[in-house]
Amino acid sequence: MRVKTAGLTALVTVPALLLATACTSGDDERPAKGEGRTTDAPTSANTDTGKGGGGGGGSGGDAGGDASVPLSGPQLERAALASGDLADFQVSTGKSALAPAGQPAADRPQCQPLADAMGDKPSPRAARTANRGLGSLKNLGLAVSASLSAYTEAEAGKLMSGLKSAVAACGEGFGASLDGRRGSYREVRAAAFTVSGADETVSWTTVGTNEGAVAPIHLVVVRKGATVARFMALDLARRTPPRVPREVADKQLAKVAQVLAG
Repeated sequence: MRVKTAGLTALVTVPALLLATACTSGDDERPAKGEGRTTDAPTSANTDTGKGGGGGGGSGGDAGGDASVPLSGPQLERAALASGDLADFQVSTGKSALAPAGQPAADRPQCQPLADAMGDKPSPRAARTANRGLGSLKNLGLAVSASLSAYTEAEAGKLMSGLKSAVAACGEGFGASLDGRRGSYREVRAAAFTVSGADETVSWTTVGTNEGAVAPIHLVVVRKGATVARFMALDLARRTPPRVPREVADKQLAKVAQVLAG
């Protein structure tokens, strides 16, 4: 699948995972085979289930296992999206070698949760994370970054609460930097989005700008117990405002439920 990324490279170097998708959605993309790389990190709520931040929690897909127990590395890899899961998408594992690692730093403290959501993982508190990149085979140019992270259930709840507060507080936008690269994100708006089987969902849109490049972005963060899925959508062809496809998020939560059920 050939995707033109000229003019957007400088912009998407700030959200590191989105850069990974942009790079792996081009000529060198390969479908995922077997397990990809899982990033491990040490870990150190009282939330409104299925409400707030423009998101909605789903009602179905309950797993038979204990969703409050963090998934292990092998479990995350089994639960993460893989080649063949979605007929209309090509799936790649891991990150591009060009993508900077880490979490962007916001210029407004109240907006840091939104900047974190554009990094390697939804927040630095993740115990481990599996990253995926998806390219649409039907809507050429639509690139989706997906990650699946294990937290303690309390930390996962705090993450969702922080995102809801940040979406409400940062409507006028914020700046973010990573490895000396800067970008700005304006028009932060809550966006309705429902995922089957989710305990909580936060969804928002924003417009990224950098050196004349402009890119609308849609982000969705979903919690199932101690597991958090994060999705970012960008239209590299710059035709229409991007949206995370519902079938991508539903499939990811369904796979989490399958692993939890054993």
